[in-house]
Parts: sequence; C-alpha cells; structure tokens
Amino acid sequence: MHDTDSFARMPALDSAAQPPLSELLLVFEKEVDVSFKDELYRVRDNGAVLRCARPQLRRRPLDETWTFGTLNRHSGYPEIAGHVVHRIVATAFHGPCPSAEYVVDHIDTNRQNNRADNLRWVTRLDNILLNPITRARIELEYGSLEAFFENPGASFLPNMEWMRAVTKEQAAESRKRLLAWAQTSQNGGGGSLGEWVYHPATPGIRQAEARGKGPQLTAAQNEALAMPEFEFPITDRPVRIPGAVRRTPIVEPEPLDRESLTPGAIQRKWRTPTEFPQCPAVAGDGALRDYLVGLVPGAVFSRNQYGENLVVEAAIGPDNIMSVVCSAPPNSVKGWTRAKVYVEGGLFCHESGGMFFEEAGAMKAHCIAIGAPHEQYGETIDDYC
Repeated sequence: MHDTDSFARMPALDSAAQPPLSELLLVFEKEVDVSFKDELYRVRDNGAVLRCARPQLRRRPLDETWTFGTLNRHSGYPEIAGHVVHRIVATAFHGPCPSAEYVVDHIDTNRQNNRADNLRWVTRLDNILLNPITRARIELEYGSLEAFFENPGASFLPNMEWMRAVTKEQAAESRKRLLAWAQTSQNGGGGSLGEWVYHPATPGIRQAEARGKGPQLTAAQNEALAMPEFEFPITDRPVRIPGAVRRTPIVEPEPLDRESLTPGAIQRKWRTPTEFPQCPAVAGDGALRDYLVGLVPGAVFSRNQYGENLVVEAAIGPDNIMSVVCSAPPNSVKGWTRAKVYVEGGLFCHESGGMFFEEAGAMKAHCIAIGAPHEQYGETIDDYC
C-alpha cells in the first residue's frame, strides 16, 4: 500500500447549496494506493476511488476516473464495477478485512458516507450492539432489539433517502445529531431519519411546524437539531452549507431478496418470481459442484413468465461463486444473461449479473468473474451500455 499525502482546494461556490459531487471529489487530505480484488485503486479519505488502468491492456470506461461510485438502489451502497466502495476505502485506510465474520460499519449509518473516518471493521453482532445509531434504528424499525433477534430476516431500515455523500464538516455535525437522536430515541420514539439530520438551524423548521406546513418533528429530532450552525472553510472566506436541499419524496427501495419458485432458493436483484430446475434440493457441502453438474449447455437454468434461459456456459470462480451465462428468451431486448449463484444462510442465492446485447459481452463478464483470460473477447458494445 502506497501512501501519498495530498490536498486539493475546492473551487468557490456560487451559492450556499449542497456542493455537487464533482466538487466534493476534490476535497481531501490523504490519498493512498491499495490492491483490492486483483485491481489497483487510488483512494482518498473523502471516500472517492479511482480504478487504475491495467498495464498493456485496453483502458476500460471506468478506469482513471475519480468517483464516489454508482448507487445501488437495492442496497443503498455505492459500487464500482460490482464492488462496494466502502470495502475498498476500508481496506485502503484500515487494512484488509480481518476475517469472513467482519463487515464494514458505517459509524453514522449513512451508507453513502464512505469517508475513511466513518468506516471500521466490526463483526456483524458488534455492528448491531456497539453502534448506538444502528441500535436506535433497529429499535425504530422493530420496536426493540429482542424483536429484531426473533426475526432478523425481516425488512430492515427501508428509509435510505436521507443518505448522501458529505463533506468532512457535515459528517462531523450530522454524526453529533444522529448520536443525540439515538440517545433520546427509545424503542422507536425518536421518529424517522430525514433531511433534518443535515439542517444547520432549527427556527425555520419549528416555525413551519407551528403553522402546520412543515415536518412534525419529535422531541428527539428537535433535541438533535439543537446544534450550532457550522461553516465549511473551502475557500478564503467561509461558505455556509445548509442541510435541507433535496425535495424528492421518500420512496422505499425494493427488497434486495425475494423467494424464488424453487424451494430452498432465493433471488437477489431479481424481480420476477423464477424457477431454477437444476437447483439441488439441499444446500449442503459441495452443493455448488452438484449444481454445476446439471448446468450443461442447452439445459434450462431458469424459467419464469417471460420464458426460459438456456445454459451457454457455467463455472465456479475462486470465491466459490458460480457464474452462469445463458441465452435469453427470443423476445428479449438483450439476448444474453449472466447470473451469480452461491450458498448463503443454507439457501441457494441466485443473483442477477446483468443482461447483454452480445454473447461476447456476457462471456467477457463471465471470464472476469471466474478469473479466466478474457482478452480474446476484445471490446464489445456491452462495455458501454
């Protein structure tokens, strides 16, 4: 891991609006190089990442570009090339994941705040019990921790609309408000999280509330809002950053997982209820290899109301994740699909790996997934679509 201290000033803002992401990318104090999943990244402490181009290979569309990632609207986490950004940032600034039992904890529970000081490696249980904000949000959703542990598979924390990439100063102030809210919120009594977390001043909100035109804030929210206004010194003169700048309605994301039509299987990022005819009945030891035996070319991999997907090629990659390339039903806009299959929680998880215009595009993604050479497929239309 190579470490480079660096700092870039952000251009002066024309207004007091939330700084656009293109400007937030430029404000950082430290930049390091890190290897993650066989790729080399440059990573900034503000949560921005840049995937380095591979020597002597064709440059890919996402190479050499600073980004906070593309938001996965199912999970709420920013991703780059299918990898969640927070794991890349955590690896760069806090070292590799200690073991498979560890996850990255977003300390302020804002899944889009991937600043290095907002991330830490913790076990899943510690993530629930030791983070007071996470604990308060569980109590808000379930009513109590006991109810959560009785049914942890139920929908959890559906409201992600308030999450966003933030400045260093906003991160510090919003964390204080979230902690204040968590300390005064008991068993769901604190109200939901929203734009009030970022709002620097309370009088306007309270006046609107009194007139019946604003949000009806709880006592916990009002107490958390009773924080001093902060300034963001990004130029020679301080620029005041208000918090409530978005007016989009809160829309709960679709669930990440769905039960499939095949017993013992679930679907991830896969909306249509689907049957998997070759799927084994039990996800025991060696289950993926048993599954692979039936995935010969031409076999039916999946079947739903839109038709059947027939196997073109299947293989198990180095992470014990099976990649399956299929031809799509004849009436599909894109004629090829790829799926990931793995065992999780005693179930076969079938995760969509995308649809492709060209077989070469699907096979290229397949080879990358299983760690096989893929240069023979060259550049495809799917690299840009």
